[in-house]
Amino acid sequence: MRVPDELVRSQTKYNGEAGRAFVAGLPERAEEFLDRWGLRVTGPSMYGMASLVLPVVRDADGARAALKMQLLDEETEGEPVGLRVWDGAGAVRLLDHDGATGTMLLERLDEARPLSAVEDTDEALGIVAGLLARLVAVPAPEGLRRLGDIAAGMVAEVPEAAARLGADDAAVLRDCAAAVREVVGEPGDRLLHWDLHFGNVLAGEREPWLAIDPKPLAGDPGFDLLPALMDRFDPERLLWRFDLLAEVVGDRRRAAAWTLGRVLQNGLWDVEDGEPGLDEEQVELARLLLARRA
Repeated sequence: MRVPDELVRSQTKYNGEAGRAFVAGLPERAEEFLDRWGLRVTGPSMYGMASLVLPVVRDADGARAALKMQLLDEETEGEPVGLRVWDGAGAVRLLDHDGATGTMLLERLDEARPLSAVEDTDEALGIVAGLLARLVAVPAPEGLRRLGDIAAGMVAEVPEAAARLGADDAAVLRDCAAAVREVVGEPGDRLLHWDLHFGNVLAGEREPWLAIDPKPLAGDPGFDLLPALMDRFDPERLLWRFDLLAEVVGDRRRAAAWTLGRVLQNGLWDVEDGEPGLDEEQVELARLLLARRA
């Protein structure tokens, strides 16, 4: 089993010593779960920013599956919870799970056919919209991260973060926070994917397209729009894209406020990481939504 250098770098950058320990333990963890769940590796390892995935078959029935190993943290610990609730309806199906390590056995999808390979952006966005409508239709179970708590924390961070930005970016950050304050008292209770974009949708056999790699939380569906809005950024189509996605989650004004909340979240992370300013494309989207709200 090869642990890719890119995964080593990302784990070291974002998780420090815990990330290095996770990477070092991957061969032993893989061996443990291949044996425990009766699996056989059938191809090279796959990886993302935070996980290593092995294509496998189950010895018991020959079923194809994927063994996913990742560092257990506040984002990843909710993944099996969300997948169990969705139970394959719009998302990859969870076949088995180890709570102590966060290791999962998942339905095998076609990693060679991500939605990002669909050339027609409008078609791809329509597929995302359809999946989004199904995913957020489900109430969130108890125990997940709550958008209300996250939003309140973000708003509290704005004064200090804005002081570290130039005047224009600071104004956008404050305006986004003002929009969030309007809705923070009603943060919603739907099960959110949080990272639904073209690269996190794969072709399947059971359904044409299924979402993968959720970082579930409980909240308003409007908080789930931003990743797909920013895919293949096109300023002339941003509001059309927003309207398409907002239509499937309900109240357009609330969707705009929570999308601005997502820009706020990313902006605060940029400041925390020492970036000199906010992401220019997300600033452009924020200004369009703020102008429409005005």
